[in-house]
Amino acid sequence: MESLYGTWPWYVSGFLIGSIMLALIYFGKTFGMSSNLRTMCTILGAGKSTEFFRFDWKSQRWNLVVVLGAVLGGYIAVHFLSDPSVHTVQINPQTVTELQRMHIDAPEGKLLPDALTSAEALQSPKILMILLFGGILVGFGTRYAGGCTSGHAITGLSNLQLPSLIAVIGFFIGGLIMSWLLLPLLFN
Repeated sequence: MESLYGTWPWYVSGFLIGSIMLALIYFGKTFGMSSNLRTMCTILGAGKSTEFFRFDWKSQRWNLVVVLGAVLGGYIAVHFLSDPSVHTVQINPQTVTELQRMHIDAPEGKLLPDALTSAEALQSPKILMILLFGGILVGFGTRYAGGCTSGHAITGLSNLQLPSLIAVIGFFIGGLIMSWLLLPLLFN
């Protein structure tokens, strides 16, 4: 979350996330973003060909509002509540050095480096395959784990669910393997 002067303190963001979690628990709902993809696919007719998409999507309309709120909130934060002259994403200088060794530019305050997301990068078959394969793995992992990082790490852990703890540990192990082993192999 951002303010007029850069990033909001963790205790403000944490308090807001905790408040949302308490409200969801009060109303008997669980938070997770990946379930919205299933809802959107069902709305678009995927239930005609796959059993997984045959469910009462109208019972999940409230969760689509969460997605709309996240998009709208992000837009408001970037365009009205932040100072564009302040780089909001700060990366450890050692990380920048390691990225440069792999010929990946420093993000310069952005969330992702241009080496992965620029128009030039997206013309590279190698980058497209990395992004496509990564997307498939994330989709499979989300389905296999029964939810995404936000669902397990925020809702599941706050409800003391053991499967969510196992899933979050798996997410971290996967991230470490990717960043320490696979990424250097792909970009060196």
